[in-house]
Amino acid sequence: MLKYIAIVAGVAIIALLIVAAMQPPTYHVERTTTIAATPDKIHFLVDDFHNWQQWSPWGKLDPNVKVTYSGPPSGAGAVYEWQGNRKVGKGRMQILATQPTETSIKLDFLEPFKSQNITNFVLDPEGPVTRVTWTMDGPNTFMSKLMGVFVSMDKMVGKDFETGLGNLKAAAER
Repeated sequence: MLKYIAIVAGVAIIALLIVAAMQPPTYHVERTTTIAATPDKIHFLVDDFHNWQQWSPWGKLDPNVKVTYSGPPSGAGAVYEWQGNRKVGKGRMQILATQPTETSIKLDFLEPFKSQNITNFVLDPEGPVTRVTWTMDGPNTFMSKLMGVFVSMDKMVGKDFETGLGNLKAAAER
């Protein structure tokens, strides 16, 4: 009986590894909302890391998080580094490029796991409102593929994006 259980467990592990290996090489997370504000008002909140405390979905997870800003105060080259508790981890963001309706950010997580991503904020004016799309793209390492068998990056990060966009909406519409 023990031999049978070991064989079944072995087959299950091999099947899990095969399913994980078949996951796509990259992942994409995207959420959109509409904000009753002009693109320049929203851009101001996104393009300057000093303003992220007003709306970031992760800002309140660790009241003792250590934050360091470097580079220019906003726009291309601005850097935001953080180190916090288990929920926040350690990482770095750097604005790569910015235009009045788009900001592109390199996002590197260092702890609790390493990951390199690109996030984008696209602001599309639609009459009296602006459609804001927040995306994140990154490589699907084998470990993230394995994790993705049980819970997708979209489900893990998507809810934070939804919260962040809701907070951004509240900050921009004040």
